[in-house]
Amino acid sequence: MKNAIVIPCYNESERLPFDAFHTFLSNHKDFVCCFVNDGSKDDTLAKLNDFQSRMGKQVVIFDMPQNGGKAEAVRAGVSRMLEFTSVETIGFLDADLATGFIDYKCLLASLVDNDLSMTFGSRKLDSCTDIERSFFRDSMSKVVGLMISTMLNLPIKDTQCGAKVFNRQTAASVFSNSFISKWLFDVEVFFRMKQLYATQVMNELSEIPLQAWNDVDGSKLAFKDVLQIPLMLTKIAIANTFLPQTDTVMKTLTERVVVSQAA
Repeated sequence: MKNAIVIPCYNESERLPFDAFHTFLSNHKDFVCCFVNDGSKDDTLAKLNDFQSRMGKQVVIFDMPQNGGKAEAVRAGVSRMLEFTSVETIGFLDADLATGFIDYKCLLASLVDNDLSMTFGSRKLDSCTDIERSFFRDSMSKVVGLMISTMLNLPIKDTQCGAKVFNRQTAASVFSNSFISKWLFDVEVFFRMKQLYATQVMNELSEIPLQAWNDVDGSKLAFKDVLQIPLMLTKIAIANTFLPQTDTVMKTLTERVVVSQAA
């Protein structure tokens, strides 16, 4: 089975753990890593190209000249893997490997063994162990998590962990269209899963507790972005709750008009 991991990169020159990527790929020939350079202003792209020259076909570099945000970077990487490879599973990880390869392999194993559509890491389940994060990010996570769980109305503890894995078909559906938010797109992923699988969505998902997660310095989320979270979540909820229903109603009315005219 071929597996792809997408890694969005924006000014990650000093944070990319190339040694860890090298060790993993050298020991797992059935994996390919797609690094998406999201308009970095440092020498991230140069370092990625150097790494690719050493790793061969197991490393793919996709360069986005303009910074589009994490959502678009991940979507671009997923789209490239779907178009140019025959991988059967596609996931994504943060460039700093806050979630490591041991946990990623657990997500993948659960996806395959249980024939699921999506698995995702969680830092908030009771069984989570070595989870390190700053007080600020932990506090914000709790507030945002409460808002998200209310909007989604799904028994999910952690939507925002940057480690998720999909089977090929589900990835093609979830990442087919652009996302509203540049960095809250994980929430939209779950809304899209609800649209795909309706009342059976929880049978297609599995939230897996992480064995370790490290809050690495250098977050791209500014304080002004934090202040916009409530508004952005509201926009996401409206777009994914009411607009799909409107589209369904309009499609039904259009079909009835066509039938009426034919009669």
